[in-house]
Amino acid sequence: MRGCPGLEDLHKKGGDLSKVASVASFFVSRIDGKIDAEIDRRVKAGDKDAEALKALRGKVAIANAKVAYGYWQEMMQTPRWKALEAAGAQPQRLLWASTGTKDKAYSDVLYVDSLIGPYTVNTVPPATMDAFRDHGTVGETLTAGLADARHVMDEAERLKLDLAGVTATLVDEGVTSFEEAFDSLLGSVAAKQQAMLGDKLTDMKISLPAPLEDAVQKGLTAWRKDGTIRKLWNKDASVWTNGPESKWLNWLNIVEDRLAHLSELESFQAEVKARNFHQVLLMGMGGSSLGPEVLAMTFGKHEGFGHLYVLDSTDPQQVASFEKKIDPANTLFIVASKSGGTLEPNIMLAYFHDLAKRALGEKAGSHFVAITDPGSKLEALAKKDGFWKIFAGDPQIGGRYSVLSNFGMVPAAAAGLPLKLFLEDALRGVRMSDASVPPAQNPGVTLGTIMGVAATQFGRDKLTIIATPQIADFGAWMEQLIAESTGKHGKGIIPIDDETLGGPKRYGADRLFVYLRLVPEHRHEQDEAIATLIDAGQPVLTINLHSKRQIAQEFFRWEIATAVAGAFLGIDPFDQPDVEASKVETRKLTDAYNETGKLPAEQPFAQHGSFSFFADAANAKALKGDSAEAILKAHFDRVKAGDYVGLLAYIERDRATMEWIQHTRLKIRDAKTIATAAEFGPRFLHSTGQAYKGGPNTGVFLQITADDAKDLPVPGANYSFGVVKAAQARGDFDVLAERGRRALRVHIHGSLKDGLAALATALHSAL
Repeated sequence: MRGCPGLEDLHKKGGDLSKVASVASFFVSRIDGKIDAEIDRRVKAGDKDAEALKALRGKVAIANAKVAYGYWQEMMQTPRWKALEAAGAQPQRLLWASTGTKDKAYSDVLYVDSLIGPYTVNTVPPATMDAFRDHGTVGETLTAGLADARHVMDEAERLKLDLAGVTATLVDEGVTSFEEAFDSLLGSVAAKQQAMLGDKLTDMKISLPAPLEDAVQKGLTAWRKDGTIRKLWNKDASVWTNGPESKWLNWLNIVEDRLAHLSELESFQAEVKARNFHQVLLMGMGGSSLGPEVLAMTFGKHEGFGHLYVLDSTDPQQVASFEKKIDPANTLFIVASKSGGTLEPNIMLAYFHDLAKRALGEKAGSHFVAITDPGSKLEALAKKDGFWKIFAGDPQIGGRYSVLSNFGMVPAAAAGLPLKLFLEDALRGVRMSDASVPPAQNPGVTLGTIMGVAATQFGRDKLTIIATPQIADFGAWMEQLIAESTGKHGKGIIPIDDETLGGPKRYGADRLFVYLRLVPEHRHEQDEAIATLIDAGQPVLTINLHSKRQIAQEFFRWEIATAVAGAFLGIDPFDQPDVEASKVETRKLTDAYNETGKLPAEQPFAQHGSFSFFADAANAKALKGDSAEAILKAHFDRVKAGDYVGLLAYIERDRATMEWIQHTRLKIRDAKTIATAAEFGPRFLHSTGQAYKGGPNTGVFLQITADDAKDLPVPGANYSFGVVKAAQARGDFDVLAERGRRALRVHIHGSLKDGLAALATALHSAL
């Protein structure tokens, strides 16, 4: 009668009951297989009821079926069923499953001959069907011997043959078998789909040492057996920590959502083109800036649209350099902030809005667009100041997972990217990693499993990103996604981006390499260097992109992979508990500046030439030395196998400083055979900073600050950009020290160019 409530509800709603068909499945021969095995065991053990037990051998399954059929017949006569039948309902059929004879002592048609009756289905194996055609007996046998069947069932209960336990076991085994068969089918479909789409999909070549490969296969098998990818797509927090994770998973569906609302974005794009802006300047941090930066750096300028610039710094020289790149009267300004309260985009907005007002007067607002979550302070400000457009973010998508939402697609539209083609490419990536694709064929789950297993079981937690130059900026976005998602509670995967490839001897046993290879523009020297690493036994994942636009697929693959890796790490990949710590310390310092007109005094523990050295008491105690070289040597002598070095530079990020930091990191890598990260502040605070403070305590940090050649005021505030940057650097360093990190800060006085050259010389001597 269990189906009756559903049929009754459908009937009340005016549904057509005649279109509903169902079966109730019963195992048959498998029941006898397990019951007979228990009977044989007890008889062999000398059970006192041996004769009674032997009398039940080969009878319980058929008896169970006959009793069930008798109950079904009674149900068909009830007024409740008759009312449904009159409304067009079809009877539920009884299905006899597992009707091939397993025991050769029985007739090979036993479970067919004995179970023939109206409204039944028998799923007969081919061999049994052939046998029945040859010597089976046709007749309505199911209702015969019902009293005997009930006696068999009573005897089985008296003799404690646990039929309920047997059927429960068979259901579990059956479900597992069906799941495996269904997953196998889905895997075949996915493989066929991948083959048919060919170069329309990115592909991944996996080269792993045998022990890691075996562990990954076990991880994938566990995910398949537990149905974990389906749980993930169902937004089930049990995949991770049973915490608030389910509130942050709308990125799973954002591509379909943006395609459904494509007209809004395309209309905006057409208006931007019609207004003939010469430049587009996006102001944001972290997830609000890194995705758009990838799009700008990868695709460049589009015909008929302004060049997209992305500003994510409070360094006054860098802000000034962006000011020189634009003409405020012909620039579209986009300010992006999910919370609407982030310090950096707010002061960038204040500066460039003031600039625009001087150029455009009261029309300045018509050159501004905001992307922010509903109800934020930025939304209110945008309305007050008459911004041209306000685009809403999704409050259930975290910043680092937002690139395929408005936070990435609005800047893409403003820059002239072909949105429909881009999102359709992204959708291919979504479908290949969705719940219907088993883990072993699922690109996102496979990648995430490799990341998680490599980090947790093999200590390979330095994910090293190598890329064809034309798509290399993708690594900056990956850095934030991976570091901020996984680096917490003393665990984490440390992304190492843009570290020039070296020979195998330059690397320890803590690396996992990812090679993002743009097939049409790949470099033979990179291919050869990667092949050398594989030959040396390093784990390497080569991801082939057949066009630049396929980074859309990779955005989604890496989001899925990072969520999966988070499950292996046992953390919530959607929070960032340590990012706020630096903000709190920065706020204390800027508040002090507002009250006193200066930042709190600080005392270096050593001064040599143009350098002042700062550290907390614990670090300073370990960094004794009578020269800059000696202090730096003492600092880097603390590096050990499995560590990484982070260069954290709070200076302008331009070609010269980027070349300097790259040269310096390679000197350290080659001298110490460890991974190196090269970061610019405050940009990295919204990216890798979470992992540096909250992840494993394996980082050795050198923070670099410098005098500002020229500062810039923040309109409407007492402090300047230089003060904010200094407060951010000090706040960040204070948190590193509070977390027990090995950290040293060197401040350069005077010329930055000369100071960096002198620091490079001192580091060379120290190493």
